[in-house]
Amino acid sequence: MSAAPAARPLVEAAGITKRYGPTVALRDGRLTVLPGESHALVGRNGAGKSTLVSLLTGLQPPDAGTIAFDGESAPPLSDRDAWRAKVACVYQKPTVVPELTVAENLFINRQPTRRGVIDWRRLRTEAAALLDAWDVRVDPGARTADLKVEDRQMVEIARALSFGARFIVLDEPTAQLDNREIERLFTRMRALQASGVTFLFISHHLQEVYEVCQTVTVLRDARWITTAPVADLPRAALVEAMAGESAPAARTAATRTLAGTAAEDAPVRLAVRQLTSQAYESVDLTIRQGEVVGLAGSSASGKVQLAESLAGLHTPTSGTAELDGEPLPFGDVPAALAAGVGCVPRDRHEQGLVATMTIGDNATMSVPGRLGRYGFVSTARRRTLARSLIRRLDIHAEGPDQPVSDLSGGNAQKVVMARALAGDPRLLILINPTAGVDVKSKESLLARADGASEDGTAVLVVSDEIDDLRRCDRVLVLFHGRVVADLAAGWHEHELIASIEGVDGMDGGVGMEGSDGMDGGDGMDGSEDGSGVDRDAGAGGTIDGSEGVDRG
Repeated sequence: MSAAPAARPLVEAAGITKRYGPTVALRDGRLTVLPGESHALVGRNGAGKSTLVSLLTGLQPPDAGTIAFDGESAPPLSDRDAWRAKVACVYQKPTVVPELTVAENLFINRQPTRRGVIDWRRLRTEAAALLDAWDVRVDPGARTADLKVEDRQMVEIARALSFGARFIVLDEPTAQLDNREIERLFTRMRALQASGVTFLFISHHLQEVYEVCQTVTVLRDARWITTAPVADLPRAALVEAMAGESAPAARTAATRTLAGTAAEDAPVRLAVRQLTSQAYESVDLTIRQGEVVGLAGSSASGKVQLAESLAGLHTPTSGTAELDGEPLPFGDVPAALAAGVGCVPRDRHEQGLVATMTIGDNATMSVPGRLGRYGFVSTARRRTLARSLIRRLDIHAEGPDQPVSDLSGGNAQKVVMARALAGDPRLLILINPTAGVDVKSKESLLARADGASEDGTAVLVVSDEIDDLRRCDRVLVLFHGRVVADLAAGWHEHELIASIEGVDGMDGGVGMEGSDGMDGGDGMDGSEDGSGVDRDAGAGGTIDGSEGVDRG
């Protein structure tokens, strides 16, 4: 009996080349995506992923090669309606209008009208029908800004499906989600796949690739490296394909730890007493000179809000914080900078960079006093300081005058780190410092933090990454706004995850807040919890079960 014919690819790109001046952003790019699958596209920052996506979505043309959808050539770039009917991209940075309702976002610029005015009743009815058709459980009348990140993503997917597109590119969709939200997203993806939707999934969390994808394509150095079934490609082989080096070498770099370097009798730099706000309660925290302290917890734990308060972004309702014995100013970022606080914020796109400015401008904007006097900035001083920071952070760039928007994610994050270090801070606050960066950039960023601590800076690291937290002298865990654990260097993943999940021990006892303890059958011992997410991250993993060493 003859074999069944192979399915015709829904999307096929072959021989793709794209140049930007002398820079070759993609050479011999290839991609073949079959209908109804989730296809992973992975590679380190600068590998060519973003370039390929911009070509697949019709934002720009390839210099060479072909792109086809369901056997037909891609439409002309000018025919935006034809492109919308074939493909859509849900970016890490939301494209919805936050002040509009869900219904208004779903049908923006194509609202149903009656006698020349918007028919609001019909708009809400059609929005409700669209959301119901794709099982998106969101109130069409809700203001989009009030939605959770995962629900905003589903609204964007529903909007794309309403144009007729059945090929959806998800660009780092889990970057701002906690573990439970990721599981819900994956459940929704599988349901949409069953309904005929095809995904191209881009993520730095390789565990997610194994969790939700059937096929993976690897790019490296702007070239196609391999395409293979996920089930047939071991993690070590995937890391080697992405990094161009053996997995043991990558793992050794990623799991190197400098924990325990701070002297126990070193003077206290940061002293926080009974700090309280709506997000956290009665937090006591000390960080000594040269000590690196981690903050862990779920997205609702209050860890980020606590760190942002210390950086001057929020004002607590009560409590105190002192830096070298002086009160730390709250709710005033310039005052916090002047007091000696440097910060890498949680979102480099929204909070960390001014995309329209140069690398030099971005790296030095926090230290105007070093650039001139009486409010005047010396261009020569700024360029000299920027060049020094570029060398110090190993930023791969043409120079200080290059637009920061030209940089890859890893180099852009280094610019944010450079600005945090420009003022030689006494307290360095890092919030998700390695989110969305490749393995080598990640190691470089953490090495800069290590260097700051060796110079006597107190470092506070807020992260979901196991690798980031392993380098800390100790890790505080927040649960529902309260510190529930203070783990010394050498902690085990089980211990950390149990504290994050609010579980009081691993032997079946009752957890905090009345949650059930773990008896070995709920995933905390490395077994699966029924959702398919392995909770034992292992060396180089993440709190949510993905493997930090495999980030690319």
